[in-house]
Amino acid sequence: MGTIGKTTTATLFLCLLLFPIVFSTPNDRLVRIGLKKRKIDRNNRMAAHLESKEEKASEAFLRKYRLHGNLGESEDIDIVALKNYMDAQYFGEIGIGTPTQNFTVIFDTGSSNLWVPSSKCYFSIACYFHPKYKSSRSRTYKANGKPADIQYGTGAISGFFSEDHVTVGDLVVKHQEFIEATKESSLTFLIAKFDGILGLGFKEISVGNAVPVWYNMVNQGLVNEPVFSFWLNRNPEDDVGGEVVFGGMDPKHYEGEHTYVPVTQKGYWQFDMGDVLIGDQTTGETALKIILRRRLCASGCSAIVDSGTSLLTGPTAIIAQVNHAIGATGVVSQECKTVVSEYGETIIDLLLSKDQPLKVCSQIGLCSFDGTRDVSMGIESVVNENAGKASGNVQDAMCSVCEMAVIWVQSQLKQNQTQERILDYVNELCDRLPSPMGESVVDCNSLSSMPSVAFTIGGKILELTPEQYILKVGDGELAQCISGFGALDVPPPRGPLWILGDVFMGKFHTVFDYGNMQIGFAEAA
Repeated sequence: MGTIGKTTTATLFLCLLLFPIVFSTPNDRLVRIGLKKRKIDRNNRMAAHLESKEEKASEAFLRKYRLHGNLGESEDIDIVALKNYMDAQYFGEIGIGTPTQNFTVIFDTGSSNLWVPSSKCYFSIACYFHPKYKSSRSRTYKANGKPADIQYGTGAISGFFSEDHVTVGDLVVKHQEFIEATKESSLTFLIAKFDGILGLGFKEISVGNAVPVWYNMVNQGLVNEPVFSFWLNRNPEDDVGGEVVFGGMDPKHYEGEHTYVPVTQKGYWQFDMGDVLIGDQTTGETALKIILRRRLCASGCSAIVDSGTSLLTGPTAIIAQVNHAIGATGVVSQECKTVVSEYGETIIDLLLSKDQPLKVCSQIGLCSFDGTRDVSMGIESVVNENAGKASGNVQDAMCSVCEMAVIWVQSQLKQNQTQERILDYVNELCDRLPSPMGESVVDCNSLSSMPSVAFTIGGKILELTPEQYILKVGDGELAQCISGFGALDVPPPRGPLWILGDVFMGKFHTVFDYGNMQIGFAEAA
């Protein structure tokens, strides 16, 4: 009996190890999808720089055409087309077909379609780095064939609609329309940790007027309540990424009561938000001490909650004020000034000693000179190409700004300027450098002195501390602290608009109450 007992115990232990993190219990009838989490890494951010031109082209397209035509009748699709999944951190697993074919997806409240790579995707490199749906292997597949096309801020996917059963946790959503992606025209999807997107927005923004997965969960009676909720774990040391719960909410995920606000416009999970406040975190007072209370939302602001957006974004003019108040500067500007501060005099000395300009940055250890790169290729080329190399480590960025600095120093030496004047001139040019994705950075050592930032929602003040709105990329001396506030100008008729992404949802457990058309926020546990 002892041997049998030990064997049984070992078997149960093994089952627990192998059992997926998707589960439900008969007591609460909640369906929990465990989320995987990854750190934001420099490789992804630098790769995204390569697509900055593409992103701007998409915005211009939006302004001109308002996204009619193949994307559907709704004018509200514009935010989907601005989305950038490069920094997405949270993913979960679903299955499609019978037997199930598994895919890792972003559960995205900012879009409404489900798509995964198709086995018929032959000419997009991204498809070869992710599992592909094979309709021939599913007994429940039904052909549809209607063409589909979704434009994102950094690239696009296209393909055709199909129908099959979709497994989410232990729920089987029958006859679900989804997109088989046959083209993924973006570096984002090539290096992404996810295979596809499962949209949890409203049908009003669904491409092809497809019924969203969430709607079918409700319509097929698969959930106890027409409610789903998100808990995102922002603890960088914890392996658990969080959970999305279908059918209600888990009391273990939040503290206190939720503050609810009504959905003001279906499409996205949109609501009316009050003022944006910047307070003094160091006062130790319960109430915020306002040190900057400009009426950033004089007559209120519209906002959406978007689990598919990593940052917290708003209109450029307002985000510039927020980033200025927290001491954030442009990423490229800061990197440029670092090079000038540490190596400016050395660059001048090497150029005065008649060293080849092409070799200056390699001599001081910031570039790996291979004899093929031309430092005189022009500043714009350096910013757009070298700063966005997919290898993407810190040294690559420093190499790029070093090469720019060499160009600028050369021009000043030809005018016989003094060393002081040359360095001042180069620093001035650093200030004018754009950040390819609009990101800003802060000194990682200054978090304790930075103010809190708060949002007035449902008459309550929801506050973010510096530790909560700053994202740390990398470790040790190469670590970079990025502001969680990004500029994104959503055009009318939907905009201007705030988008509360993972930075906000990590602090506040969020309930999406489809039955009562409301959104709830409470302190995350």
